[in-house]
Amino acid sequence: MATLNVGNLGEYLREQRRQAQLSLRQLADAAGVSNPYLSQIERGLRKPSADILQQLAKALRISAETLYVQAGILDERDRDEVETRAVILADPSINERQKQVLLQIYESFRKENALDAPVAAPEAPEAPEAPDATEAPGAPADETPPKTTNRI
Repeated sequence: MATLNVGNLGEYLREQRRQAQLSLRQLADAAGVSNPYLSQIERGLRKPSADILQQLAKALRISAETLYVQAGILDERDRDEVETRAVILADPSINERQKQVLLQIYESFRKENALDAPVAAPEAPEAPEAPDATEAPGAPADETPPKTTNRI
């Protein structure tokens, strides 16, 4: 697991709170945390749990995964997969069976593409130098090839 980068998380939370036009107290109330605790998170003094981050994300109406990445809990590469799954599961226009089938198809495509991903090929060995036209194949370079006679 990555280490928590609480300084950047706090700055990010403060910016998101300001964009949502919420006071510190309003966000704290909406997220169910104390005003001093939220202030300490924003100043980088506290490390919130994943549950607290989820509550803050819900109050800010942003993705919890985004906060997890900011906090260093979730790797950036994993975020796309998590968000895709979350969007599928949250879609009210499809039923539960359809969601599960769609997730299975999505996962099969991811696995297929991972198998098809190019693997770094080993370096090819250097090709031997082409023999001189006067050399016979297999003869050392400093020897002259034997003369052949045509017999009928």
